Amino acid sequence: MGKKAQLSEIRVSILQTDLLWHAPAENRTQLSQKLATLKGQTDLIVLPEMFTSGFTIEPDTVSHLEIGSPTLNWMTEQAKQLNAALCGSTVFQSGNGFTNRLWFVTPEQSVHHYDKVHLFRMGGENERYQAGNERCIVEYRGWKLLLTICYDLRFPVFCRNRQNEYDVMVCVANWPSARRLPWRTLLTARAIENQSYVVGVNRIGKDGRDWHYSGDSLAVDYFGRTVIDYPENTPFLETTLFSRNDLDTFRDKFPTWMDADDFTLSLNPSRSF
Repeated sequence: MGKKAQLSEIRVSILQTDLLWHAPAENRTQLSQKLATLKGQTDLIVLPEMFTSGFTIEPDTVSHLEIGSPTLNWMTEQAKQLNAALCGSTVFQSGNGFTNRLWFVTPEQSVHHYDKVHLFRMGGENERYQAGNERCIVEYRGWKLLLTICYDLRFPVFCRNRQNEYDVMVCVANWPSARRLPWRTLLTARAIENQSYVVGVNRIGKDGRDWHYSGDSLAVDYFGRTVIDYPENTPFLETTLFSRNDLDTFRDKFPTWMDADDFTLSLNPSRSF
């Protein structure tokens, strides 16, 4: 394995930004400019949900702009150039339908994905997208990361960290400002109850449906302390350091996970994990 295959500390970067509506190419261009400063300075870059289009319920409008997978190609190129993994979701055409797909692309060109399980019915997402049917935990440079998208955050059983199966929970979002209090509260709650780091990345600005977003992207540690937090409506790019030793020490000294109830999570009658 390479020298950086196992990291006792991992550098995680959050990009909070406005997004252009239904404009994948333009969004990729502006993101490339923002990320250029991170070359060799981070291990993981987390982008918002649907970072090339904004949260849309018109997936067919966006999908024809993604023929040939230009966004996935862009992610693989950026990961290689920056020597860091990229994580963010896009509209993805799957068979005869669409999914809200979260990509995790490493500098070694390994590609993982998670299709959003909990579709936001209050925004019509469940009418235009197909739900995923499994969780995704990615192992990267010695760290295990649970991938989630926006509305997933409201479901603690889905996010449950059984027997310390993950170290970091990543949640990418387009979470409207009208519900910023639940967003901030739930990110902290997920960190505390699962004794893990949590990264929540949201957008700012206004989208094509006239929904407003305050950002409130956070990085939270296993004790519930915020380690990245900016005023609402603020664009920023910041990197923080997560410590394996600090995480393991806390889990050893306060092992609530040993007393957690066991259960089987079933997303549908034919599948459980």
